[in-house]
Amino acid sequence: MWTEHHYDKVGFMRYIGSTFCLVMLWLVFALPARASVANAPGANLEVSLITYGPGETYWERFGHDAIELRDSASGETINFNYGVFDFDEKNFFLNFARGRMHYLMDAAPSNLDQSYYVEAGRSVTRQTLALTAEQASALRDFLLWNLRPENAGYNYDYYADNCTTRVRDALDKALSGVLKTQLVARAGGMTFRQQTARLMSAQPWLMLLMDLGLGPYADQPLSAWQESFLPEVLQVQLREVRIDNGHGGLQPLVQSEQLVSANRLDVPPATAPDLRLPLALAGLLLAALTAASRRWWPTGYALLGTLYLFSAGIIGLVLLALWTLTTHHSAWANANLLLFNPLAFLLLPTLWRSRRGFAASRFMDGVIALQLLAILIAVLLHLLPDSVQQNQPWLLFALQCWLALAWSLRRNR
Repeated sequence: MWTEHHYDKVGFMRYIGSTFCLVMLWLVFALPARASVANAPGANLEVSLITYGPGETYWERFGHDAIELRDSASGETINFNYGVFDFDEKNFFLNFARGRMHYLMDAAPSNLDQSYYVEAGRSVTRQTLALTAEQASALRDFLLWNLRPENAGYNYDYYADNCTTRVRDALDKALSGVLKTQLVARAGGMTFRQQTARLMSAQPWLMLLMDLGLGPYADQPLSAWQESFLPEVLQVQLREVRIDNGHGGLQPLVQSEQLVSANRLDVPPATAPDLRLPLALAGLLLAALTAASRRWWPTGYALLGTLYLFSAGIIGLVLLALWTLTTHHSAWANANLLLFNPLAFLLLPTLWRSRRGFAASRFMDGVIALQLLAILIAVLLHLLPDSVQQNQPWLLFALQCWLALAWSLRRNR
């Protein structure tokens, strides 16, 4: 993965706001005479899931959510969320590259929190949940504990431990595991790769880079519990959850759902784009240009081949580093390393010699054969019945390019 693509509140000012809110909440404990979310009895607490639609910036594309607690006696309403990170943190970009992203929990008055999303044109939806007084009180106590400075930070993971999974897990904890039990039993609708491509499709180049960098982890079948790493999926799944009504029967977890503010931005597509045909055509075009320029424009051929080989080598180095030097487990064991790897750098001198009619050396013949063998292995791995990684688009692209380059480099032989 190239960037934190899910959730959106950024900057040091939000962290200052979180600290301020924390101080205010703890001050409330010293003023028991005043009703508030912090000291209200569970019977007065109204619990809601607030879901925010996708934004325009790349880290906002996956949406966001928060748990809202409202004290019915005082009217005080607080939003708790897990989406704060700070670009000014020491070694932020180094930690990001290594997969060690530090996130913080945050709390703010609901109207202040939601006004940001309303102004940005993003949808805001409130789902009021049917928690008992005991469950609401336990959830409040856990959120306040989690908000303490020593507990607020966590190590972010794109798919397994993010802003939404933290909200989901807090609700599940209050419901004594009912939420997880029901969602694990349901099949998810898409894989991590499909959801990523769908939501990032508004930024095509970034979508392609992320798809190229995802390994087999991103193609595993998901349960509804796993797919609830996305705010909109969690919102939809909660509608189907049933809980004990206290009288031996079941009732919906979601008591009511209200669209607080409608979306004013472009809506992501319902399905992931199919990249096979576009990348297959791109590979065919590049292969045809390589073959044609080899005959009619040797210098253009050398430039075009250099662009491809240099890009393939750089991509290979990045994929190898993601696998061996980082904790980005969604990028580990990426079969695209067979298609794009540092072997490409070795062929650059031979490429420039070939434009003048010189044949590849025996050693370079071996390098070319090794790369074609890697391509063959990638194809065979994909054809295996238990193949996991869905990298057909990149197979279709790279296969044609490498065949054209192999032919052009060995033409003088």
